Amino acid sequence: MDSILITNAQLRGRKTGDFVEIQIEGGKIATIGKSGRGKAEVEIDAGGNLVTESFVNPHLHLDKVYTLDRMDELALQSYQGEGMGKAMNAIELASRVKAEYDASWILPNVRKALTLAAQNGNTHIRAFADVDSKAQLVGVKALIQAREEFKGVVDLQVVAFAQDGLAREPGAEELVREAMKLGADVVGGIPWIEFTDKDVQQHVDVIFNIAKEFDKPVSMLVDDAGDAGLRSLEMMAVRTIEQGWQGRSLAHHARAMALYPKPYLQKVIALLKQAEMYVVTDPQTGPLHARVRELLEEGAFVCLGQDDISDAYYPYGQNNMLEVAFLASHLLWMTSWADMETLYDMVTTEAAKAMGLGNFAIKEGAMANLVVLDAPNVREALRYHHAPVHVVSHGRLVEK
Repeated sequence: MDSILITNAQLRGRKTGDFVEIQIEGGKIATIGKSGRGKAEVEIDAGGNLVTESFVNPHLHLDKVYTLDRMDELALQSYQGEGMGKAMNAIELASRVKAEYDASWILPNVRKALTLAAQNGNTHIRAFADVDSKAQLVGVKALIQAREEFKGVVDLQVVAFAQDGLAREPGAEELVREAMKLGADVVGGIPWIEFTDKDVQQHVDVIFNIAKEFDKPVSMLVDDAGDAGLRSLEMMAVRTIEQGWQGRSLAHHARAMALYPKPYLQKVIALLKQAEMYVVTDPQTGPLHARVRELLEEGAFVCLGQDDISDAYYPYGQNNMLEVAFLASHLLWMTSWADMETLYDMVTTEAAKAMGLGNFAIKEGAMANLVVLDAPNVREALRYHHAPVHVVSHGRLVEK
Protein backbone atom coordinates (compact mmCIF):
# COMPACT_ATOMS: atom_id res chain seq x y z
CA MET A 1 0.00 0.00 0.00
CA ASP A 2 1.49 3.33 -1.10
CA SER A 3 2.20 6.12 1.35
CA ILE A 4 0.36 9.34 0.48
CA LEU A 5 1.15 12.93 1.43
CA ILE A 6 -1.43 15.69 0.97
CA THR A 7 0.02 19.18 1.31
CA ASN A 8 -1.54 22.65 1.55
CA ALA A 9 -4.81 21.19 2.81
CA GLN A 10 -7.54 23.39 4.28
CA LEU A 11 -9.48 21.53 6.98
CA ARG A 12 -12.97 22.39 8.19
CA GLY A 13 -12.93 24.26 11.47
CA ARG A 14 -9.50 25.79 10.88
CA LYS A 15 -8.84 29.41 10.08
CA THR A 16 -8.74 30.11 6.34
CA GLY A 17 -5.14 29.85 5.15
CA ASP A 18 -4.05 27.70 8.10
CA PHE A 19 -2.98 24.85 5.84
CA VAL A 20 -1.76 21.44 6.98
CA GLU A 21 -0.26 18.35 5.45
CA ILE A 22 -1.77 14.92 5.94
CA GLN A 23 0.49 11.86 5.93
CA ILE A 24 -1.17 8.53 5.12
CA GLU A 25 0.62 5.27 5.91
CA GLY A 26 -0.70 1.72 5.97
CA GLY A 27 -4.18 2.85 5.04
CA LYS A 28 -4.51 5.22 8.00
CA ILE A 29 -3.93 8.89 8.70
CA ALA A 30 -0.52 8.83 10.36
CA THR A 31 0.01 12.53 11.03
CA ILE A 32 -1.63 15.91 10.52
CA GLY A 33 0.78 18.78 10.87
CA LYS A 34 2.45 21.83 9.43
CA SER A 35 3.42 21.74 5.75
CA GLY A 36 6.91 20.92 4.58
CA ARG A 37 7.78 18.03 6.90
CA GLY A 38 6.73 14.82 5.20
CA LYS A 39 7.67 12.63 2.25
CA ALA A 40 5.67 9.91 0.48
CA GLU A 41 5.48 7.77 -2.62
CA VAL A 42 2.39 9.69 -3.77
CA GLU A 43 2.24 13.45 -3.14
CA ILE A 44 -0.85 15.58 -3.71
CA ASP A 45 -0.93 19.37 -3.48
CA ALA A 46 -4.41 20.41 -2.34
CA GLY A 47 -3.62 23.98 -3.36
CA GLY A 48 -5.35 25.48 -0.34
CA ASN A 49 -8.61 23.71 -1.08
CA LEU A 50 -10.78 21.79 1.33
CA VAL A 51 -9.87 18.26 2.43
CA THR A 52 -12.62 16.42 4.32
CA GLU A 53 -13.90 13.00 5.15
CA SER A 54 -15.23 11.17 2.09
CA PHE A 55 -18.96 11.05 1.42
CA VAL A 56 -21.35 8.43 2.76
CA ASN A 57 -24.73 7.42 1.32
CA PRO A 58 -26.89 5.55 3.85
CA HIS A 59 -29.82 4.96 1.47
CA LEU A 60 -29.72 3.76 -2.13
CA HIS A 61 -31.96 1.28 -3.96
CA LEU A 62 -28.97 -0.04 -5.86
CA ASP A 63 -30.69 -3.00 -7.49
CA LYS A 64 -33.07 -0.57 -9.27
CA VAL A 65 -30.63 2.02 -10.63
CA TYR A 66 -31.22 3.03 -14.27
CA THR A 67 -34.48 1.06 -14.52
CA LEU A 68 -36.70 4.04 -15.36
CA ASP A 69 -36.26 3.41 -19.09
CA ARG A 70 -37.72 -0.08 -18.60
CA MET A 71 -41.01 1.42 -17.38
CA ASP A 72 -43.61 4.10 -18.03
CA GLU A 73 -43.88 7.06 -15.67
CA LEU A 74 -47.04 6.00 -13.82
CA ALA A 75 -45.20 5.09 -10.61
CA LEU A 76 -43.23 8.33 -10.67
CA GLN A 77 -46.43 10.36 -11.09
CA SER A 78 -48.15 8.51 -8.25
CA TYR A 79 -45.23 8.81 -5.82
CA GLN A 80 -44.65 12.50 -6.44
CA GLY A 81 -48.32 13.44 -6.76
CA GLU A 82 -49.92 16.04 -4.53
CA GLY A 83 -49.87 15.03 -0.89
CA MET A 84 -48.24 11.67 -1.65
CA GLY A 85 -51.65 10.06 -1.22
CA LYS A 86 -50.85 7.41 -3.83
CA ALA A 87 -47.43 6.35 -2.49
CA MET A 88 -48.56 2.77 -1.91
CA ASN A 89 -49.95 2.60 -5.43
CA ALA A 90 -46.59 3.87 -6.73
CA ILE A 91 -44.77 0.99 -5.05
CA GLU A 92 -47.18 -1.50 -6.60
CA LEU A 93 -46.64 0.03 -10.04
CA ALA A 94 -42.87 0.15 -9.60
CA SER A 95 -42.74 -3.53 -8.71
CA ARG A 96 -43.51 -4.46 -12.33
CA VAL A 97 -39.85 -4.11 -13.27
CA LYS A 98 -38.99 -7.04 -11.00
CA ALA A 99 -40.80 -9.45 -13.31
CA GLU A 100 -37.73 -9.29 -15.56
CA TYR A 101 -35.02 -9.15 -12.88
CA ASP A 102 -31.81 -10.67 -14.16
CA ALA A 103 -28.20 -10.24 -13.10
CA SER A 104 -27.21 -9.81 -16.76
CA TRP A 105 -28.57 -6.24 -16.71
CA ILE A 106 -28.66 -5.48 -12.98
CA LEU A 107 -24.90 -5.90 -12.50
CA PRO A 108 -23.84 -3.53 -15.33
CA ASN A 109 -26.21 -0.89 -13.93
CA VAL A 110 -24.83 -1.41 -10.43
CA ARG A 111 -21.24 -1.15 -11.65
CA LYS A 112 -22.05 2.07 -13.47
CA ALA A 113 -23.56 3.58 -10.31
CA LEU A 114 -20.66 2.47 -8.13
CA THR A 115 -18.09 3.81 -10.56
CA LEU A 116 -19.87 7.17 -10.29
CA ALA A 117 -19.81 6.84 -6.51
CA ALA A 118 -16.04 6.33 -6.53
CA GLN A 119 -15.52 9.32 -8.81
CA ASN A 120 -17.70 11.48 -6.56
CA GLY A 121 -15.89 10.46 -3.40
CA ASN A 122 -18.82 8.41 -2.11
CA THR A 123 -16.92 5.57 -0.42
CA HIS A 124 -19.62 3.91 1.71
CA ILE A 125 -23.20 3.01 0.70
CA ARG A 126 -26.06 1.19 2.39
CA ALA A 127 -27.53 -0.54 -0.66
CA PHE A 128 -31.05 -2.00 -0.77
CA ALA A 129 -32.05 -5.06 -2.79
CA ASP A 130 -35.70 -6.14 -3.00
CA VAL A 131 -36.52 -9.60 -1.68
CA ASP A 132 -39.96 -10.91 -2.63
CA SER A 133 -41.79 -13.41 -4.83
CA LYS A 134 -40.89 -11.44 -7.98
CA ALA A 135 -37.30 -10.39 -7.28
CA GLN A 136 -36.53 -13.57 -5.33
CA LEU A 137 -32.79 -13.32 -4.41
CA VAL A 138 -31.58 -12.02 -7.78
CA GLY A 139 -30.92 -8.46 -6.60
CA VAL A 140 -29.29 -9.53 -3.34
CA LYS A 141 -26.91 -11.88 -5.13
CA ALA A 142 -25.99 -9.15 -7.63
CA LEU A 143 -25.24 -6.64 -4.86
CA ILE A 144 -23.18 -9.17 -2.90
CA GLN A 145 -21.11 -9.78 -6.02
CA ALA A 146 -20.69 -6.03 -6.54
CA ARG A 147 -19.72 -5.64 -2.89
CA GLU A 148 -16.77 -7.95 -3.47
CA GLU A 149 -15.80 -6.32 -6.77
CA PHE A 150 -15.71 -2.79 -5.28
CA LYS A 151 -14.33 -3.72 -1.85
CA GLY A 152 -11.87 -1.13 -0.61
CA VAL A 153 -13.07 1.45 -3.13
CA VAL A 154 -16.81 1.71 -2.41
CA ASP A 155 -17.86 -0.35 0.58
CA LEU A 156 -21.42 -1.69 0.39
CA GLN A 157 -23.71 -2.70 3.21
CA VAL A 158 -26.23 -4.91 1.42
CA VAL A 159 -29.80 -4.68 2.74
CA ALA A 160 -32.20 -7.59 2.25
CA PHE A 161 -35.31 -5.47 1.76
CA ALA A 162 -38.88 -6.78 2.01
CA GLN A 163 -40.17 -4.08 -0.38
CA ASP A 164 -43.63 -5.56 -0.94
CA GLY A 165 -44.32 -6.36 2.69
CA LEU A 166 -44.40 -9.50 4.79
CA ALA A 167 -48.08 -10.06 5.63
CA ARG A 168 -48.95 -8.98 2.07
CA GLU A 169 -46.25 -11.15 0.51
CA PRO A 170 -46.32 -14.81 1.61
CA GLY A 171 -42.85 -16.32 1.61
CA ALA A 172 -41.02 -12.99 1.89
CA GLU A 173 -39.97 -13.64 5.49
CA GLU A 174 -38.13 -16.80 4.53
CA LEU A 175 -36.54 -15.08 1.53
CA VAL A 176 -35.17 -12.39 3.85
CA ARG A 177 -33.68 -15.14 6.04
CA GLU A 178 -32.16 -16.80 2.98
CA ALA A 179 -30.66 -13.47 1.94
CA MET A 180 -29.06 -13.10 5.37
CA LYS A 181 -27.61 -16.60 5.06
CA LEU A 182 -26.16 -15.62 1.68
CA GLY A 183 -24.28 -12.77 3.33
CA ALA A 184 -26.52 -9.68 3.37
CA ASP A 185 -25.36 -7.16 5.96
CA VAL A 186 -28.61 -5.48 7.06
CA VAL A 187 -32.23 -6.60 7.57
CA GLY A 188 -34.61 -4.27 5.74
CA GLY A 189 -38.33 -3.67 6.06
CA ILE A 190 -41.14 -1.33 5.06
CA PRO A 191 -43.85 -1.85 7.68
CA TRP A 192 -46.16 0.99 6.72
CA ILE A 193 -47.05 -0.76 3.46
CA GLU A 194 -49.10 -3.41 5.29
CA PHE A 195 -52.89 -2.98 5.32
CA THR A 196 -53.63 -3.09 9.07
CA ASP A 197 -51.95 -1.78 12.21
CA LYS A 198 -51.67 -5.36 13.46
CA ASP A 199 -49.77 -6.36 10.33
CA VAL A 200 -47.57 -3.25 10.57
CA GLN A 201 -46.54 -4.23 14.10
CA GLN A 202 -45.98 -7.83 13.02
CA HIS A 203 -43.76 -6.61 10.17
CA VAL A 204 -41.64 -4.59 12.61
CA ASP A 205 -41.41 -7.53 15.01
CA VAL A 206 -40.41 -10.04 12.33
CA ILE A 207 -37.65 -7.80 10.96
CA PHE A 208 -36.21 -7.23 14.42
CA ASN A 209 -36.45 -10.96 15.21
CA ILE A 210 -34.42 -11.75 12.09
CA ALA A 211 -31.92 -9.03 13.00
CA LYS A 212 -31.48 -10.59 16.45
CA GLU A 213 -31.19 -14.07 14.97
CA PHE A 214 -28.34 -12.99 12.67
CA ASP A 215 -26.98 -10.22 14.94
CA LYS A 216 -27.35 -7.59 12.21
CA PRO A 217 -28.51 -3.97 12.00
CA VAL A 218 -31.97 -2.93 10.82
CA SER A 219 -33.02 -0.44 8.14
CA MET A 220 -36.70 0.32 7.61
CA LEU A 221 -38.56 2.64 5.26
CA VAL A 222 -41.21 4.08 7.53
CA ASP A 223 -44.36 6.16 7.01
CA ASP A 224 -43.45 7.07 3.43
CA ALA A 225 -46.80 8.56 2.44
CA GLY A 226 -49.03 11.59 3.01
CA ASP A 227 -50.91 10.13 5.97
CA ALA A 228 -50.49 11.73 9.40
CA GLY A 229 -51.97 8.60 10.98
CA LEU A 230 -49.06 6.34 10.05
CA ARG A 231 -47.22 5.08 13.14
CA SER A 232 -44.50 2.67 12.00
CA LEU A 233 -41.70 5.11 12.94
CA GLU A 234 -42.95 5.07 16.52
CA MET A 235 -43.25 1.27 16.47
CA MET A 236 -39.72 0.94 15.14
CA ALA A 237 -38.28 3.23 17.81
CA VAL A 238 -40.09 1.38 20.59
CA ARG A 239 -38.88 -2.01 19.34
CA THR A 240 -35.33 -0.66 19.03
CA ILE A 241 -35.39 0.33 22.69
CA GLU A 242 -36.99 -2.94 23.81
CA GLN A 243 -34.46 -5.07 21.91
CA GLY A 244 -31.45 -2.99 22.91
CA TRP A 245 -30.68 -2.23 19.26
CA GLN A 246 -29.66 1.37 19.94
CA GLY A 247 -27.21 2.55 17.29
CA ARG A 248 -28.11 -0.40 15.06
CA SER A 249 -31.50 0.76 13.87
CA LEU A 250 -31.91 3.19 10.97
CA ALA A 251 -35.19 4.79 9.87
CA HIS A 252 -35.60 6.02 6.30
CA HIS A 253 -37.95 8.66 4.85
CA ALA A 254 -40.54 9.19 7.64
CA ARG A 255 -42.30 11.58 5.23
CA ALA A 256 -45.57 11.47 7.18
CA MET A 257 -43.70 13.38 9.89
CA ALA A 258 -44.34 16.49 7.79
CA LEU A 259 -48.02 16.17 8.75
CA TYR A 260 -47.69 15.21 12.43
CA PRO A 261 -49.36 17.48 14.99
CA LYS A 262 -46.74 19.14 17.19
CA PRO A 263 -47.46 17.20 20.41
CA TYR A 264 -47.12 13.84 18.64
CA LEU A 265 -43.94 14.99 16.86
CA GLN A 266 -42.38 15.85 20.22
CA LYS A 267 -43.22 12.40 21.56
CA VAL A 268 -41.69 10.68 18.54
CA ILE A 269 -38.53 12.79 18.75
CA ALA A 270 -38.14 11.78 22.40
CA LEU A 271 -38.41 8.11 21.38
CA LEU A 272 -35.90 8.58 18.54
CA LYS A 273 -33.38 10.07 20.95
CA GLN A 274 -33.88 7.26 23.44
CA ALA A 275 -33.47 4.73 20.62
CA GLU A 276 -30.33 6.55 19.37
CA MET A 277 -31.92 6.10 15.97
CA TYR A 278 -31.00 8.17 12.94
CA VAL A 279 -33.52 9.27 10.36
CA VAL A 280 -32.29 9.29 6.76
CA THR A 281 -34.20 11.90 4.80
CA ASP A 282 -34.23 12.22 1.01
CA PRO A 283 -36.16 15.44 0.38
CA GLN A 284 -35.19 15.53 -3.29
CA THR A 285 -37.16 12.37 -4.15
CA GLY A 286 -40.62 13.26 -2.84
CA PRO A 287 -42.82 16.28 -2.04
CA LEU A 288 -42.94 15.49 1.70
CA HIS A 289 -40.00 14.93 4.01
CA ALA A 290 -39.01 14.56 7.65
CA ARG A 291 -38.98 17.77 9.71
CA VAL A 292 -35.24 18.17 9.68
CA ARG A 293 -34.94 21.53 11.42
CA GLU A 294 -37.10 20.45 14.35
CA LEU A 295 -35.26 17.14 14.67
CA LEU A 296 -31.94 18.98 14.78
CA GLU A 297 -33.21 21.62 17.21
CA GLU A 298 -34.29 18.86 19.59
CA GLY A 299 -30.96 17.03 19.34
CA ALA A 300 -32.23 14.09 17.29
CA PHE A 301 -30.07 12.42 14.65
CA VAL A 302 -30.53 13.12 10.94
CA CYS A 303 -28.58 12.50 7.74
CA LEU A 304 -29.18 12.64 3.99
CA GLY A 305 -29.43 9.88 1.37
CA GLN A 306 -29.50 9.61 -2.42
CA ASP A 307 -32.44 7.15 -2.31
CA ASP A 308 -32.79 6.55 -6.07
CA ILE A 309 -30.93 6.91 -9.35
CA SER A 310 -33.09 7.04 -12.48
CA ASP A 311 -35.73 4.56 -11.38
CA ALA A 312 -39.51 4.50 -10.97
CA TYR A 313 -39.36 7.03 -8.11
CA TYR A 314 -36.77 9.60 -9.23
CA PRO A 315 -35.41 10.39 -12.71
CA TYR A 316 -32.03 11.88 -11.75
CA GLY A 317 -29.12 11.11 -9.40
CA GLN A 318 -25.36 10.66 -9.76
CA ASN A 319 -24.31 9.11 -6.45
CA ASN A 320 -22.99 12.60 -5.74
CA MET A 321 -23.73 13.43 -2.12
CA LEU A 322 -22.66 17.04 -2.59
CA GLU A 323 -25.47 17.34 -5.12
CA VAL A 324 -27.89 15.80 -2.60
CA ALA A 325 -26.79 18.33 0.05
CA PHE A 326 -27.09 21.18 -2.48
CA LEU A 327 -30.69 20.18 -3.26
CA ALA A 328 -31.49 19.76 0.43
CA SER A 329 -30.18 23.25 1.13
CA HIS A 330 -32.95 24.62 -1.07
CA LEU A 331 -35.72 22.19 -0.17
CA LEU A 332 -35.12 22.58 3.57
CA TRP A 333 -34.21 26.29 3.35
CA MET A 334 -30.91 25.64 5.07
CA THR A 335 -28.79 28.41 3.57
CA SER A 336 -26.86 30.03 6.43
CA TRP A 337 -23.17 29.27 6.99
CA ALA A 338 -24.09 27.09 9.98
CA ASP A 339 -26.76 25.30 7.94
CA MET A 340 -24.26 24.51 5.19
CA GLU A 341 -21.83 23.01 7.67
CA THR A 342 -24.66 20.90 9.12
CA LEU A 343 -25.64 19.68 5.65
CA TYR A 344 -22.03 18.74 4.96
CA ASP A 345 -21.97 16.71 8.19
CA MET A 346 -25.19 15.01 7.05
CA VAL A 347 -23.45 13.54 3.98
CA THR A 348 -20.16 12.71 5.74
CA THR A 349 -19.70 12.16 9.47
CA GLU A 350 -23.37 11.96 10.48
CA ALA A 351 -24.18 9.56 7.65
CA ALA A 352 -21.20 7.46 8.73
CA LYS A 353 -22.52 7.27 12.30
CA ALA A 354 -25.93 6.27 10.97
CA MET A 355 -24.29 3.34 9.15
CA GLY A 356 -22.29 2.32 12.20
CA LEU A 357 -18.92 3.30 10.72
CA GLY A 358 -16.50 3.81 13.58
CA ASN A 359 -13.58 6.26 13.70
CA PHE A 360 -14.72 8.03 10.53
CA ALA A 361 -12.93 11.37 10.77
CA ILE A 362 -9.97 13.43 9.64
CA LYS A 363 -7.76 12.64 12.61
CA GLU A 364 -4.60 10.74 13.34
CA GLY A 365 -5.16 7.01 13.59
CA ALA A 366 -8.39 7.00 11.57
CA MET A 367 -8.81 5.03 8.37
CA ALA A 368 -7.94 7.30 5.45
CA ASN A 369 -11.27 7.91 3.72
CA LEU A 370 -11.08 11.44 2.42
CA VAL A 371 -11.59 13.77 -0.52
CA VAL A 372 -9.60 16.69 -1.89
CA LEU A 373 -12.13 19.16 -3.28
CA ASP A 374 -11.74 21.91 -5.87
CA ALA A 375 -13.28 24.41 -3.45
CA PRO A 376 -11.79 26.33 -0.51
CA ASN A 377 -14.80 26.00 1.79
CA VAL A 378 -18.12 24.24 2.27
CA ARG A 379 -20.19 26.99 0.67
CA GLU A 380 -18.25 26.82 -2.59
CA ALA A 381 -18.27 23.01 -2.47
CA LEU A 382 -22.06 23.04 -2.26
CA ARG A 383 -22.45 25.82 -4.80
CA TYR A 384 -20.79 23.84 -7.60
CA HIS A 385 -21.04 20.27 -6.19
CA HIS A 386 -18.20 19.16 -8.47
CA ALA A 387 -16.59 15.77 -8.14
CA PRO A 388 -13.50 15.82 -5.90
CA VAL A 389 -10.12 16.34 -7.51
CA HIS A 390 -8.78 13.35 -5.58
CA VAL A 391 -10.43 10.54 -3.62
CA VAL A 392 -8.67 8.38 -1.04
CA SER A 393 -10.61 5.28 -0.01
CA HIS A 394 -9.30 2.97 2.71
CA GLY A 395 -5.86 4.49 2.33
CA ARG A 396 -5.65 4.07 -1.42
CA LEU A 397 -5.82 6.76 -4.08
CA VAL A 398 -8.83 6.03 -6.31
CA GLU A 399 -7.99 6.05 -10.01
CA LYS A 400 -10.30 8.27 -12.07
